[in-house]
Amino acid sequence: MIVVGLMSGTSVDSIDAAVVDIPDDVRRLRLLAFVSVPFELPLRERIFRAFRPEISRVDELCRLNFDLGEAFAAAALQAIAAAGLTTGDVGLIGSHGQTVWHDVAPDGQVTSTLQLGEPCVIAERTGITTIADFRPRDVAAGGQGAPLVCLFDLLFFADEQQNRAVQNIGGIANVTAIPAGFNVERETWNLEPIAFDTGPGNMLIDEAARLATDGVQTCDVDGRLALAGQVHAGLLNELLAHPYLAQRPPKTTGRELFGRQFAAEVWRKGQAFGLTGADIVATVTAFTAQSIAQAYRDFIPFPIHQVILGGGGSRNPALVGMLQERLAPARLLTTEDFGLNSEAKEAVAFAVLAYQTWQQRPGNVPSCTGARRPVVLGKIVPGGQGNHKGYPYPL
Repeated sequence: MIVVGLMSGTSVDSIDAAVVDIPDDVRRLRLLAFVSVPFELPLRERIFRAFRPEISRVDELCRLNFDLGEAFAAAALQAIAAAGLTTGDVGLIGSHGQTVWHDVAPDGQVTSTLQLGEPCVIAERTGITTIADFRPRDVAAGGQGAPLVCLFDLLFFADEQQNRAVQNIGGIANVTAIPAGFNVERETWNLEPIAFDTGPGNMLIDEAARLATDGVQTCDVDGRLALAGQVHAGLLNELLAHPYLAQRPPKTTGRELFGRQFAAEVWRKGQAFGLTGADIVATVTAFTAQSIAQAYRDFIPFPIHQVILGGGGSRNPALVGMLQERLAPARLLTTEDFGLNSEAKEAVAFAVLAYQTWQQRPGNVPSCTGARRPVVLGKIVPGGQGNHKGYPYPL
């Protein structure tokens, strides 16, 4: 089956759309096309307003849900065209949507989660059966609703000899730690995989870069600001005292903890220390690197031999250099070393999750999300132009 995976992360820079040819053996999938469609600035600003409960409104959330559905549908159609295909060639769309709130109780339990990007709009605009809202079923089963890329990581990166950590660095950083010899098809194993959000990824770096350049840059391009600055030990130590870092997995986080409000407070503290903008960028970059390394030491119960980097942070030389220093002697690799575009990885993962749902197979990994049991994820919206193509049940 040919499946389109759609993803927008906490950085809200673009909608990633991957067209994937998935055979019966999912591990032999082929990426046919990948596009990354930037958000138009007015829509992006509306999303950022939705992140802030003190100013967001229910009527705007309602409109934003449908407008994001239009944007996701347009990205899917662009990716299908880039693959040289028509909508009739595509069996499914799997859409993660845009997370606007992930509600975490003081004890770390996720009580609810909300992703926008109305799948009915996607199905109607494309005519393709669309599966969306993957996270709530895992939450309903007692899980964190994340990280949901664990299954993909286990399928594609498990190794007989090496303990591996698959480290994604998007707006938030998350890790899947896979013990050597793990086989997802076995019912028992000596060590279980573990996955969780380690803390901020690019989120604070992006915001510090925006403030340091008066809005000219939305990210630290090639890590130049961080490389030009000096890490301030006092500010870094304050950041490393954040209680989220000491919380045991399973755990997830997002903009509710490390968004613009937190970044503004970090900026004020940096200025009080007399730091330049570049110094603050360097310090929050070190915070991301150190929080990842600290999470490995504190919570992964086996030594890591190889770290496979993905996401936007894997292309930041300053951040990668700090990680290499802190994670030694582990060897740092990228998803490209395994033949997979790091930018496309999460969109591909949600194509795989949609395929799992279509096959009525679970998509979560309880040892990674904390759910009580494996569950089939998502909600199915039939496609088709009157004939409900691909929908197997009588209507």
